[in-house]
Amino acid sequence: MASLANTPPLTRSSVINAHGLIKPYIHTTPVQTNATLSTLASTPQSADALKGTEWESQQPAKPNIKLFFKCENFQRIGAFKVRGAFHAVKRLIEEQGIEETRRRGVVTHSSGNHAQALALAAKTFSIPAHIVMPSISTPSKIEGTRAQGATIHFSGSTSQEREAVVADVIKQTGATLVPPYNHPDIMLGQGTMALELVQQAEELIGKDGKLSVHADGKGLDAVIVPCGGGGMLSGNAIALHGTGIKVFGAEPSFQGGDDARRGVEAGQRIESVKTLTIADGLRTPLGDYTWRIISDRAHVTGLYAVTEENIKDAMRLVLERMKCFVEPSAVVGLATILYNEDFRSMVENEAGEEGWNIGVVFSGGNTTIEAITKIFAPVQDKRAERQEGVLGMDGRKEAENLAG
Repeated sequence: MASLANTPPLTRSSVINAHGLIKPYIHTTPVQTNATLSTLASTPQSADALKGTEWESQQPAKPNIKLFFKCENFQRIGAFKVRGAFHAVKRLIEEQGIEETRRRGVVTHSSGNHAQALALAAKTFSIPAHIVMPSISTPSKIEGTRAQGATIHFSGSTSQEREAVVADVIKQTGATLVPPYNHPDIMLGQGTMALELVQQAEELIGKDGKLSVHADGKGLDAVIVPCGGGGMLSGNAIALHGTGIKVFGAEPSFQGGDDARRGVEAGQRIESVKTLTIADGLRTPLGDYTWRIISDRAHVTGLYAVTEENIKDAMRLVLERMKCFVEPSAVVGLATILYNEDFRSMVENEAGEEGWNIGVVFSGGNTTIEAITKIFAPVQDKRAERQEGVLGMDGRKEAENLAG
């Protein structure tokens, strides 16, 4: 990476400058609305839905919410990561010069989206790229990285295992490390999506005031962002700092995947996470740079966690109701809005009857039909069991024939 001594300050103006630097190389992804999902977000959960949860005995929250989806699944390589990767590479070229950068090459470790992003950025400027990927990475992400001409090195799934292989690559090649999230240049690059989201939401509301909960046509009140290593969440928080727009983070709770939430609650960064959540892009802990922003309530107002079932349910809604192809990591923010009663009660209490306009970041869409089928297979199996119980074996065979 470019020297930390020359890194721009972590301010909104630096994000604006970063946007100008990378704009020729990225897509301005669309912002979409969906009346059905906004209605669901504003509808109290049923007693059955809360049964067995920590909120079972509570009165369901009744927030008033309108949703604005920043669709980074339509970004180049199918995810937001190109923003940080292009900013980091451009800054590196500015500092080292293009010939030295090409001579040394770049290296990173990633489960897939940053891998593809850095491979694309490096290819754009004819820079050799070495990518360390966990062997359990999604096959489509591995192939997407390889398609950009990068050299792939496989590792274990923990951050320590990845970093050990990176160290070997640097020793062998002299490549410059471009980390997936824990660097100011990455954070500033990722924050550029917030600039677009706010402006695009205002433009949509300007054309149709009914999209807003506010009679005066006010724009976003809050933004919720998936959180893994924290580059995107911290970048969005920096970009929106001082604007009055609140920023929230969302994580998977499975096997301790909500390390940011737990760390902030305890007042100490959790440095190691080992979770096999279906939200595979969020399996990493916060870095020391991202921690500084995310643990600061002046930047990130709150962090919330959701279950694997919450993620699946939100993903199903996006696929079926929005007709939008997303990966599991992309929907943890929406899952929080729909199913986390702590978040929903907070919105109800703070926003009152008027409610909030909330920007929701869909971080990426790098998954496959096979992976989605596997995620929802247990649901399909249970449905088949119920069908057999009602129709009997002959009836089930008839239904299968009709379906075929």
